[in-house]
Amino acid sequence: MKKFLLTAASLAFMSGAALASSNNGVVMKFSPASRVITLENGHSFTVPRDVALPNVQIGEKVSIGLNDEGDKVTSVLR
Repeated sequence: MKKFLLTAASLAFMSGAALASSNNGVVMKFSPASRVITLENGHSFTVPRDVALPNVQIGEKVSIGLNDEGDKVTSVLR
């Protein structure tokens, strides 16, 4: 029984990380001063100061990582 509970608990813990989402797309606009990235699909994302921001270029494909609620940027990958 303990083995079953440990397995179930670890699966529940790992599935929480899977809930985090991302948005992939091509950069249409980028404002380094305000740290806002706008993708060609029209979605805009403000990157918090505590998140590393690579040198993003217009026309480049990026992946914007979001938290579980989908309301905060957690990563920007090129």
